[in-house]
Amino acid sequence: MSQPVRIAMWSGPRNISTAMMRAWSNRADSFVVDEPFYAYYLRATGKQHPGADEVMASGETDWEKVIVRLTGPIPNSKRIFFQKQMAHHLLPEVDREWLGAVTNCFLIRDPREVIASYIKKREDPALPDLGFTQQAEIFDFVRTRTKSIPPVIDARDVLGNPERMLRLLCEAVGVGFSDSMLSWPPGLRETDGVWAKHWYGEVAKTTSFRPYRPSEVKVPLHLREIHDRCCEFYERLYEYRLC
Repeated sequence: MSQPVRIAMWSGPRNISTAMMRAWSNRADSFVVDEPFYAYYLRATGKQHPGADEVMASGETDWEKVIVRLTGPIPNSKRIFFQKQMAHHLLPEVDREWLGAVTNCFLIRDPREVIASYIKKREDPALPDLGFTQQAEIFDFVRTRTKSIPPVIDARDVLGNPERMLRLLCEAVGVGFSDSMLSWPPGLRETDGVWAKHWYGEVAKTTSFRPYRPSEVKVPLHLREIHDRCCEFYERLYEYRLC
């Protein structure tokens, strides 16, 4: 691999995206960035997320400047730039053309499990808060622009067999697999967003991908319609998952 690789992994909230960021950050050849559009998203939407003021004060709120960073030189002279992206942070006014300068891939998770986890932090999400519609929109844009199907991986598959799925993902994005992706030291990182103390409590305890455990939590009645809409978009991408 002689050329730098910029990997934008588009996820939604309450997925295994932070554990995935840990896997990539544990490679000697990689630099990671954590949700680079988050400060812009909070400023633009006025969403009252935990620690919102601190996020906006510490992050870049101009989306054009964020894109310059994501498509510019890779920090610390690394070969791989892994970008943990939340699909719902890419608001409609953000130009999509920059997506052609990165290798896009998608991390999906069963909507029931996403909602069950999300409502532990915020009780009443709206459809756009969960990222499924935005994932599908970005997927369609990338697919049309590249005339190819971008890589999709499902969280359950990763937890069921991390090495196999990471090997498939690395092959799909054009980098060699490294065993270092399978485990990492516990704790928070300098590369974590300032919101880590609000959201990353569980992943900070981990040293590897935890085995998949089915959730028995049911979707609350008032979120059933949102759940069904999320399933429509999830199933569209699930059809293309690496397996």
